Amino acid sequence: MHDLVIRNGNIMDGSGTAAFAGDLAVDGGTISAVGGKAGPGRREIDASGLLVTPGWVDIHTHYDGQVTWDPYLTPSSWHGVTTIVMGNCGVGFAPVQAGREQFLIELMEGVEDIPGSALAAGIPWQWESFTQYLDALERMRRAIDVAAQVPHGAVRAYVMGERGAHNEEATAEDIARMAALVAEALHAGAIGVSSSRTLLHRAKNGEHVPGTFASEAEMVALGRAMGQAGHRVMELATDMVGPDTNLEWMARISIETGCPVTILATSATPEPLDFARVLRLVRAWKRQGARLVPQVAARPACVLMGLETTVHPFSTHRAYRTLVGRLPLAERVARMRDPEVKAKILSDEVGLKDPLGRHYLTLFDSIFPLGDPPDYEPTREMSVGARARREGRSPQEVAYDLLLQRGGRELLYVPLGDYGAYNLERNRRLLVDPDTRLGVSDGGAHCGMVCDASVPTFMLSYWARDRRRGPRLPLEQVVKFQTSETAELYGFTDRGLLAPGKKADINLIDFDGLHLHAPEIVYDFPSGARRFIQKVDGYKYTVVSGAIIYENGAPTGALPGKLIRAGRDQRASG
Repeated sequence: MHDLVIRNGNIMDGSGTAAFAGDLAVDGGTISAVGGKAGPGRREIDASGLLVTPGWVDIHTHYDGQVTWDPYLTPSSWHGVTTIVMGNCGVGFAPVQAGREQFLIELMEGVEDIPGSALAAGIPWQWESFTQYLDALERMRRAIDVAAQVPHGAVRAYVMGERGAHNEEATAEDIARMAALVAEALHAGAIGVSSSRTLLHRAKNGEHVPGTFASEAEMVALGRAMGQAGHRVMELATDMVGPDTNLEWMARISIETGCPVTILATSATPEPLDFARVLRLVRAWKRQGARLVPQVAARPACVLMGLETTVHPFSTHRAYRTLVGRLPLAERVARMRDPEVKAKILSDEVGLKDPLGRHYLTLFDSIFPLGDPPDYEPTREMSVGARARREGRSPQEVAYDLLLQRGGRELLYVPLGDYGAYNLERNRRLLVDPDTRLGVSDGGAHCGMVCDASVPTFMLSYWARDRRRGPRLPLEQVVKFQTSETAELYGFTDRGLLAPGKKADINLIDFDGLHLHAPEIVYDFPSGARRFIQKVDGYKYTVVSGAIIYENGAPTGALPGKLIRAGRDQRASG
């Protein structure tokens, strides 16, 4: 008798092939049969009319702090994610010297907009080394599996102290010590090493992430430490300038070690990145034996602006801050509806010196009401600027009135840098490119500005079902993007496919009923800190290692999730 049998499902196994009908059997946390008619099970689920897929493998998250207090890693697990990779972009919480914890908190707060008060209250700090951090994670119970990369920023600050924090050049001795620490972390089970080399990433005090300007010698040393440990991944956020311009040192590391280097290519200016150039370089190096893998997004990088978020068009106005900025939401909305208060706020101006920030707060032809259900592919005519011209009003007044809708909880959607054509065709082309991989959900991060942990659901509900403004993507391709492809990149050979012998991480989805709600702000972090969440309907069951963790959207209490330690058959340890 099988432990679990899922009967009569529409099975999409993650390989990219078409769906097929049949049963799926699970024994001991492993898939034992797929397709056909399975024997009886101790627990049976009738999946008639449901889509049966592998659990999603999300390779770009920032749950490094939340993982220590939230066993469900929400909202990602609500959206069918069963494996997450954290420690991206060179930021994280180990290694750390006693008394230097606040530096790492403020680094994460500045780069990833995770409330420092929540991190300070929630993280238990039971470690100094990265090995001890992994040991602490392994002792904690959780619903889904987690893997961690060792962050360059933390390593540099640990080895070099203030010199490292201020991005001073590393000595040969510094580099040797950093490489040794990275090697130690990788041998303990870190899944890779990450670094930030973009000017966009700054700590709370405005300093760039340690390692942003690291020399080629420093980066190569970290890469070689990775190669000596076996199959690992180097993850980089880069503006593609300086030593990174032509990806040469990254390619040499990949060729020398045989390990992939995955790139989050960014732009520190309002101009969109020339991604065609990035892909040309990737393919040129691929012909020489390198494996460079750009991560691409399901939708444009964006900022969500509302009265409860980190920033909105009036949040830096002196009049807004003094007249209503400190009031509770309901009282603030009531005051903002007063014509006199409205006039004073609208007569003020943006109080930012940073030209990039001013640009995005006033670019009203690229600011849109998000709505509920949310619309991530609005037309030019839906912008605040276009609406203002139609109505003969200022765009500032239109934005002001929109922010007061839904009791002050309406959100403005601001796609950044790559939405000049007012459609998602650029994203579609990048998603289907064979040399890219889906990433950049940033689950757990940007708590007051973005909510892209919902990307797995968006991929299914929008790209495979609802899109009307251009071609959709085949459902089997969408499933493959976030299962076998992401698992393979990080060497997770035991998951990402529904096949005998693979780990029983499974989603049962009412595809027609899949519904993504608008993001909302809640105050459920430690110390009552704020974060975005995004709810979803349509996930009927989510299974991890054969245990049902969600049933009809509600947690069952099962906590089968483990820490993945690289080098141990790439399976969850414990």
